[in-house]
Amino acid sequence: MSKFWKFITNKSEDGQEENVELRIQGDIVSDDDVWIYEWLEMDHASPNAFRDELNEYDGKDITVWIDSYGGDVFAAAGIYNALKNHNGKITTKIDGKAMSAASVIAMAGDKVMMSPVAIMMIHNPLSSVQGYASDMRKQADVLDSVKESIVNAYQLKSGRSRNKISQMMDDETWMDANTAMKNGFADEMLYTDKEEDEPKNKAINFCFNRLAIQNCAKDSMQKLIKIEESRNIQEPKDDIKAVLEKINDKFDKINDRLDELEDKAPKEPEPKDEEKIKQLKAKLALKCRLL
Repeated sequence: MSKFWKFITNKSEDGQEENVELRIQGDIVSDDDVWIYEWLEMDHASPNAFRDELNEYDGKDITVWIDSYGGDVFAAAGIYNALKNHNGKITTKIDGKAMSAASVIAMAGDKVMMSPVAIMMIHNPLSSVQGYASDMRKQADVLDSVKESIVNAYQLKSGRSRNKISQMMDDETWMDANTAMKNGFADEMLYTDKEEDEPKNKAINFCFNRLAIQNCAKDSMQKLIKIEESRNIQEPKDDIKAVLEKINDKFDKINDRLDELEDKAPKEPEPKDEEKIKQLKAKLALKCRLL
């Protein structure tokens, strides 16, 4: 029988079992439809047969590679349950696609990882039915219940609210690795070094907060001016303006210098550059237009 899954046992040099890999690909189909796929000699799944084969690796950690367009949601639920009940750590790795029902299987992993070129897609369950109007209405209720069961799996993994997940399914959401991690559907990206993911140009990294710093400084200075005015300091108003203009001119020069730094191509800052950036940040906190 042609199956959509394949267990691979990697052995160490001394012949001891080292780890077990499971590759899931092809359509995910229910037990009732297996005969069609056998007849057409197409890759397919039989959840009961999958569960029996998985039991042979009881107690072993398993890496599950997924590359599937999906298929029958009930078959996916059976495979999801089998993986969740497995006595051992499950790591799911999406190296191509995990769409529709296949995304449900991916949620069974204790850790979910995606290739930088992989795609995950979630959507509402769909079905076809014929009959009376009452049959149509009943089928709609069934689909609503099926959706709630799928939301359970997504929520357990992602931690997102049910309303948010429901909306994502309504919108038929397609997620690359970064988007999936942002939404909690994946934990890590494959083939990357976490340290290399950090921004390399720290000047560009903090420049986005400049307006917030400027507004904060401006508010503080304006409060200071009001306090001084309330004390009725006897100082010509024109003299105050002249002093503030000089201060603003100096700050404008600092601001222009920062703009030049931001326009430069990103590069790894040297230790001395990092110290300069810290000084510029401190000066930037005073940048404001006081008049």
